[in-house]
Amino acid sequence: MCGRTWVGAVLVLGVQLPALWLAAAVEVYTSREVVAVNGTNQRLKCTFSSSSPVSQQLSVTWNFQPEDLSSHETVFYYLEKPYPPPSGRFKERVTWDGDVGHKDVSIVIWNLQPTDNGTFTCQVTNWPDVYGTIGEVRLRVVQKVNFSEIHFLAVAIGSASVLMIIVVTVVIICRQRRKKAQERRIEVADTEV
Repeated sequence: MCGRTWVGAVLVLGVQLPALWLAAAVEVYTSREVVAVNGTNQRLKCTFSSSSPVSQQLSVTWNFQPEDLSSHETVFYYLEKPYPPPSGRFKERVTWDGDVGHKDVSIVIWNLQPTDNGTFTCQVTNWPDVYGTIGEVRLRVVQKVNFSEIHFLAVAIGSASVLMIIVVTVVIICRQRRKKAQERRIEVADTEV
């Protein structure tokens, strides 16, 4: 009796393994953290890879978890076409900015507010790839932009460029003046002879 049970389990597993092999995972990619200024718009980028071609049954779900860990909220849904939220804090403040053909399922949040601080999740299913990772983006809304290293680098490069232009201009002007002074000396010398 035990031998039959074992054979039956192997047969069932043998039938199910090919089905599990076909259901590969969807990999979702997002930025880990985004910092944006209060009152501005921000694109939350989300891309994916799938072992299957993009199907008509592809669905995308964006959700939001505020920093205070209060209620979880649906932000956006896509199935054949975009479905913005009919109610809630993101009503009329979120738009589709993706292209499923290019495996981009990004959205734009308009008029950011401090209450938008929290974690946004992006989940993609693309039949038969129904399992996979969930992308997470932590959004921080700040009152003003901090003077970051990139800004410092831009100012340093810009200042160095302006300084180079000034130095080159001064050198050219000095050479022209010397040349004119030398030409005058030659004229004066020619008239004396």
